[in-house]
Amino acid sequence: MSDRVTADQVRRYRVRAQQLDRGPDAARAVTDAAVLDAGVQDTGPDGALWALALRGVPVSARAWPDDLAMAWSVRGAPHAYRRADLPAVQRALRPYSDADAGRRIYDAAKPLRAAGIRPVDALARVARTMREVVVEPTSKEALSTRMTAELDEPYLRWCRPCGATHMFEMPFRLGALHAGLELEPGTSPPVLRRSPGFPAGQIGAVDRDQGTAGPQDGGGDDDATDDDGPHDLVRGVLHLLGPTTPKDVAAFLDAPVADVTRRWPAAAVPVEVDGAPASVLAGDLPALLAAAGPPGDDDGPVVRLLGPYDLFLQARDRHVLVPDPARAKALWPVLGRPGAVLAGGEVVGTWRPRSRGRRLALELDPWVPWDARLRRAVAAQHERLAAFRGADPA
Repeated sequence: MSDRVTADQVRRYRVRAQQLDRGPDAARAVTDAAVLDAGVQDTGPDGALWALALRGVPVSARAWPDDLAMAWSVRGAPHAYRRADLPAVQRALRPYSDADAGRRIYDAAKPLRAAGIRPVDALARVARTMREVVVEPTSKEALSTRMTAELDEPYLRWCRPCGATHMFEMPFRLGALHAGLELEPGTSPPVLRRSPGFPAGQIGAVDRDQGTAGPQDGGGDDDATDDDGPHDLVRGVLHLLGPTTPKDVAAFLDAPVADVTRRWPAAAVPVEVDGAPASVLAGDLPALLAAAGPPGDDDGPVVRLLGPYDLFLQARDRHVLVPDPARAKALWPVLGRPGAVLAGGEVVGTWRPRSRGRRLALELDPWVPWDARLRRAVAAQHERLAAFRGADPA
C-alpha cells in the first residue's frame, strides 16, 4: 500500500530538498548547493545567482564566481553548474535516444530526417563544427554566421524575423555544451568560449550507443539505469521536485515519456499525493513523511522571494504548487512572469521589481491576508534582494 501525503507536505519537502530553508553563510563554498547538480536556470536579472543566494550561498549580482560555469542545457536555457562538473554534465545531457534528440531540437528534426540524418548525429556534427569555429570568445551572432557558412541546407532555415538564413536555434544551443563551450556570464548578446580543460574525447560525443571517452561518474545506488552519476537528470528531478511522475519529469526535460519511463530509478517507490499516484526516491521518503510542519524556526516560517524561473516554480505539477487556477495563471502567464512570495512552503503572493536609480522597490500582490510577522519577513527579504543587487530598498 502506498504512503499518502498531502500537497502541503510535498511543497515543504521540496523547500528542504532544495535547501531553501538555509540561512546565509559567508563561509559556505559557492559550489555548495544541491540544485547545482541539476543546473540552476539563469533567466532574468534575478536568475542563477539569486537562486543560489536564496539557498544560503555567498554570491551577489554581477559578480560571477570562477568556480561556476554557465552553459545552455535543459530546454536550451542557460544554466549554472560547478565548473569542475561540466564534463559530467555533458555526459548526462546526451539524448536518451534518437527520438529524444529529435524532440529536443524541435522543428529542426523534420528536415534533418528528410535528408536521412539522425537528430543525434546532427547534434554531434554541430558540436564538432562549433568546436572548430570557436577558437577565441565568439558572440552568438558571429558564431551563427560562421555556422551558416559551414553547414548545409538540412541544418539551416529561413528566419522571417531576421530576414536571413541561419541555423535552427535548438541544435545551435544544445550543440554548444557538446562542443565543450560555455557562456560568458553577463554578456548580451551571449558570448561563447571554450571551457578550460574540457576533455577532447567528449567533443561531439552525443550518441549514448557509441559511448564517450572518460570514466562515468559514480554515486547513487546500483540501479541499472543510473549511468549518469549525480547529474542524472531523471533522478535529480525526482529528488528535487518529487514526488512526481514520469510524465511530469518528461515535460520538465522536454523528453519523450517512454525514455523517461525506461530510465525510472528502481529505487523509486509509489506514494499518493492527495489521492493521485506519484513516486519518490526511497531514500527521500522519510524526509517527505516528516515534512508535516512548515519549514521555519521561532521567528516564523521560511520566507523567500523566488525568482520567476527558480527551480521550485519549475515543477510541472503546478496544481500542487498553486491549487487555484486563477492564481496559477497570474504566476505563470505566457509572457512576463512575476516572482513568487514563498512562506513556509506555500506561495502566498507575487512580486515584481521596480528599479528607480539606485533604489529597488517591489510591487507586491498578496494572495492571502499577510499578518505583521509575514510583512516584516517580506520586508527583510526585500532588503536582502536590494543588497544582492547593490541597491537600496525603496
